Amino acid sequence: MPLQTKTLSAAPDALAPDGSEVRLLAALAGGSFAHFTLSPGQVSAPVSHRTVEEIWYVVAGEGEVWRKLRDEEIVTPVSPGVALTIPLGTHFQFRAGAEGLAFVAATMPPWPGAEEAFPVAGRWKTG
Repeated sequence: MPLQTKTLSAAPDALAPDGSEVRLLAALAGGSFAHFTLSPGQVSAPVSHRTVEEIWYVVAGEGEVWRKLRDEEIVTPVSPGVALTIPLGTHFQFRAGAEGLAFVAATMPPWPGAEEAFPVAGRWKTG
């Protein structure tokens, strides 16, 4: 893959299957990197991934992330400086606080497309 440089765009490149806005940053053969935002008070749709896993790092706002992997289930308060993992097979959902929520995420391997995520039963009601 060629060398890449990109500045964060003002407008989202896509809407993720969970409902968050996605701004694509960079990708290599082994992974991709993107910026995600969720508006104030918004709750994402609960999903799981078929083939990818992720590492998230919160850059702005605050909220909570629910994750469930087999017998382990946790709700993590998040704010700038918090990093967390979404291992393959994890069911997850997140919600933004009063200021919204923004995080960057590395996806490994690179995000293959919208069919990657599938709906699961979540912790919070959406809509």
